[in-house]
Amino acid sequence: MTWWQHAKLVVSFFAFMLLISGPAWAIQCVPYARHISGIDLYGNAWTWWYAADGQYGRGHRPVVGSALVFKKQKHMPDGHVAIVTKVYGPREIAVDHANWAPKHGPKGWVQRNARVIDVSPNNDWSEVRVWYPPIHDFGSKAYPVYGFIYRDGAPSEAGHARSLKADSAS
Repeated sequence: MTWWQHAKLVVSFFAFMLLISGPAWAIQCVPYARHISGIDLYGNAWTWWYAADGQYGRGHRPVVGSALVFKKQKHMPDGHVAIVTKVYGPREIAVDHANWAPKHGPKGWVQRNARVIDVSPNNDWSEVRVWYPPIHDFGSKAYPVYGFIYRDGAPSEAGHARSLKADSAS
C-alpha cells in the first residue's frame, strides 16, 4: 500500500467516524445547565438532586436561575436538568435546556425559554409537562421531577413573591 492509499484510508475512516458519531456541536443537558447556571455539580442529571445536598439549597418553588431536576425513567435513564429563565406564575415557568429532542429527532439541540407547567396533584412541582414544538402544545407525557436546586441558597417566601412579580411585569 502506498503512502497515498494509506492516507486516503485514514481520512476516510475518520470522516466515517465523524459522520456516525453525530454533530460535533451536540451538547448534553448537564454541561449546558452547569455552564449557564453556575451550579457546579457533575454526574448524570438525576444525581444532581442528591449531589446538591449540603452544597446548594433545594426546594419545590421555581426561581429564576434554579435547576429543575427530572427523575430518571426507563426512556430517560440519565434524567434531565433544565435552568429556569422565567416564572410566569405558581404553576408555569420557562426553562433553557439542551438535548430535549423529539422521539427519533436530532439530539444535542439547545431550547431556550421552553414552557413547563406543574401538573402535580398537590401543586408541588413533583410532576411536569414540557412544551413540545412539533405539536405547538405541551406534550401529553408528565415527567416526575425532584424539584429545584438554588444556586444562591434556598429562596425565602418574600424572595419568591418578588420573583413572581418581577417576571409578571416583564
